[in-house]
Amino acid sequence: MKGILKKEIETYGQLRLSEIGHKYLADPKPMELFLERKYEAGSSEIVIGNTKAGNAGDPVLMNMLKDLRKKEADRRELAPYVLFQESSLEDMAIRYPITMQELINIAGVGSGKAQKFGKPFIELIEKYVEENEIERPMDMVVKSVANKSANKVHIITNIDKRLPLEDIAKSKGMSMDDIISEIEAIVYSGTKVNINYYLDDLLDEDSQDDIFEYFKEAENDSIEGAVEEFEEDFSEEELRLVRIRFLSEVAN
Repeated sequence: MKGILKKEIETYGQLRLSEIGHKYLADPKPMELFLERKYEAGSSEIVIGNTKAGNAGDPVLMNMLKDLRKKEADRRELAPYVLFQESSLEDMAIRYPITMQELINIAGVGSGKAQKFGKPFIELIEKYVEENEIERPMDMVVKSVANKSANKVHIITNIDKRLPLEDIAKSKGMSMDDIISEIEAIVYSGTKVNINYYLDDLLDEDSQDDIFEYFKEAENDSIEGAVEEFEEDFSEEELRLVRIRFLSEVAN
């Protein structure tokens, strides 16, 4: 950056304008910052601007968001991942959401999660943006998800009708593993689903409570960790289904 910015070590390594930077603002000249990116035809996303999740976001803000997540999780006696997944924080550090509606557009954040956990996060981001005079990217990622949306509506509608998951899977030509993966994606996007009717036929109340408490106290929601914890007491499918219930009730 030709000395225009300087790093503040005392404040998470924040970048601030140097004396050279202020002189540059007084007499600005063209400066090339980004290389043009090309996207393959047929991509499932139409990207406008340089804001696609997965790009390097603001590392300073990312650290601040992680600290806030830990603080809020401790206050609520929850594991940090329950509030927001790492991928959601990364998207926040790219797109700088400062309203509830903008937060809902972040990957993995639905309206329920935003209302439940979002206020301190958008307040932190708004303050950070103002203090550092950051120009927020206004362009958004437009996702082409027509088929996925149709599947989502179909699955949620039939869960509301309390249909067996096997029947829902069969109606869409899916395996049981596929339908569970679809429901997991729905829940991780911040949408509540109630599969208790199905779980109650699958596991007794004590078994569900044991698994529920495990995910409440675990550092992450890894199924591998749960399998190791319970050994052969429960199948991976049973653990995944209770995790869906846990995330839906606690995280969304």
